Amino acid sequence: MTDPRPPVYNGRYELQSQVARGGTAQVYLARDIILGRPVALKVLFPELSTDNAFVERFRREAQAAASLSHPNIVPVYDWGESDDTYFIVMEYVDGEPLSSIIHTQAPVNPASAAQVAADIAKALTYAHRHGVVHRDVKPGNVLITADGQVKVTDFGIARAIGHLDDQVTQTGLVMGTATYFSPEQAQGLDVDGRSDIYSLGVVLYEMLVGRPPFIGDTPVAIAYQHVQETPPRPRALNPEIPVALEAIVLQAMAKLPAERYQNADDLRADLERFLRNQTVLATAPSEFAPGPLTEALPRSAPPEPVAVESPENAVGADELVMKEPTTTPYWIIAGVVLLIATVLVGIAGGRSLGYFGGARYVKIPYLVGQTATAATSTLRRAGLHVHVDTVPNTVPAKAGIVSGQKPGDHSSVKSGALVTLTVGGKVAEETVPSVTGLSLNAAKAALRHAHLNPVVSTVPYTLNSKIGFVTLQSVPAGVQELLGSSVTITVVGTPGKTVVPPVTANETPQAAGAALGAKGLQVSPTQPSGKFDNTVPAGDVIRFAPPSGTSLAQGTPVQLILSRGAAIVVPNLIGSSVSDAQAALTTEGLMLSVSTTQVPEQNPDFSGVIVLQDPQAGQKLAAGNAVTVEVGEYISGTTTPTVPTTTSTFPFTTTVPTSLPAST
Repeated sequence: MTDPRPPVYNGRYELQSQVARGGTAQVYLARDIILGRPVALKVLFPELSTDNAFVERFRREAQAAASLSHPNIVPVYDWGESDDTYFIVMEYVDGEPLSSIIHTQAPVNPASAAQVAADIAKALTYAHRHGVVHRDVKPGNVLITADGQVKVTDFGIARAIGHLDDQVTQTGLVMGTATYFSPEQAQGLDVDGRSDIYSLGVVLYEMLVGRPPFIGDTPVAIAYQHVQETPPRPRALNPEIPVALEAIVLQAMAKLPAERYQNADDLRADLERFLRNQTVLATAPSEFAPGPLTEALPRSAPPEPVAVESPENAVGADELVMKEPTTTPYWIIAGVVLLIATVLVGIAGGRSLGYFGGARYVKIPYLVGQTATAATSTLRRAGLHVHVDTVPNTVPAKAGIVSGQKPGDHSSVKSGALVTLTVGGKVAEETVPSVTGLSLNAAKAALRHAHLNPVVSTVPYTLNSKIGFVTLQSVPAGVQELLGSSVTITVVGTPGKTVVPPVTANETPQAAGAALGAKGLQVSPTQPSGKFDNTVPAGDVIRFAPPSGTSLAQGTPVQLILSRGAAIVVPNLIGSSVSDAQAALTTEGLMLSVSTTQVPEQNPDFSGVIVLQDPQAGQKLAAGNAVTVEVGEYISGTTTPTVPTTTSTFPFTTTVPTSLPAST
């Protein structure tokens, strides 16, 4: 019975689906069981795992890529041996190969092509500085993510600079893709970073024109053209290409390494000058100048083909392994070339009929409503290419969800065809700021700065509220809201008019203040002196100032006029005894405060009677207040009263200084 569970490599990496097939290995989408993340698992074909050369090449790819950590290079996480073969674990990049983009969109916009090439040059600059030459730069080894990030992958035939004792890629042995070979690589000569620059120039040429510079029936014929032929100028095939960008392409593709950019960073800098609309430094190589080429690359017979990777394993018909030119008779070379061409034509015809894993038709499923990730995986498992078209979205639930597809469901397309998915983008959100307590204008500005829409609600003025300031916001500060969402702010309106209320009978100051507050009026913090009133008890409110019935703006302060009670006329107490004065004041509801003072020797009649009073006779006092009197005291031999005496205020006593005129 077949085990339905997917294979797990090294007890850790669970296969999910195949995403690519190359010349020596297959690439799968897998799941890292330990870390719970998706990874790309590259597995060497089992039949090659017994070939020490290929295993060593595979091991070197892992070592070369693992030593490189750059945003534009796909990182390698792990490598090992499992199930009688070898594997490499890389970051899973949910992107589309540049080759597919060229196939469906070329010629690419010059600015976009220059930007992609500049990002590839950044990756090559980093690799070269760390002693690694890629040697297989081509569109199929460049991935473009949905957000436009460029990732260079597949260092399968990378070689450390200066490793002349390399037994995997021996002197005179050429590995790579003929369409993107550098001339020296096609001849089996030693290569350095300038070979990658040539290949990148070919990639940029293909993006701008829509086809590579050299096209042939066989890999050998294409390699020969790289060595001996001058490519058509890009602008001759696409006049829309700017002159400056054409100059960059041609210098990168110069036949002689000395005439190319001498490092990838120089190429990147020139591309960025073009993007900034600045003058580039590129110059035309010698093959585009009058006269023959120098003898550094002598014309010779095409390189002798040694082996072409088997069709079922090859990425393209131009991947090959070749040796340096030999003295083999030309008729043998011609026979081999004819044999290869015949095989390739047969394979192409068979694939068109659905054989050899060639063209087949796939029915596209209904994908609307699925996540972009799930839909993409479904299409790729069916052997289709995917382009995700992200559109603006205002509904969070639709973010990352497929809303349309082209071609539609149930359409039958060839394997490898492009399917475009329309997917809602991520809804942008902003943090709601705190605007409570701010003025109306300041609150509006703060919300608009956060890309939110302020909606103003006005409430009537109330006592002690701040006119024109925000008292409440509908969405609390710190909450995440969608861009353009409305936030209602409550603002205190301009105060209206109100009328001072009437004073009720026996109204205390507290009750009067509450009545004024209910009308939106304030109580004056300072109150005037009380007034005598025979009908209003002392301490109660007699009236308001301004008076009742007056129309005022809300918030205006109003004074409380308090009663001092009934008015009592102070009697004349001068010359009276203390007992008579006490009796008279008690009858009126007043109190008596007594002090003594010395009287002159010549006025003994003032001794024992009241000589001064305060308030004076005829003035008014409220009930319960005291009248202060001074009683004369005769002391023999005294002429000027200077000694303080005791003051008795019924029912208590204090000491106060007193004085009396020398005579009356």
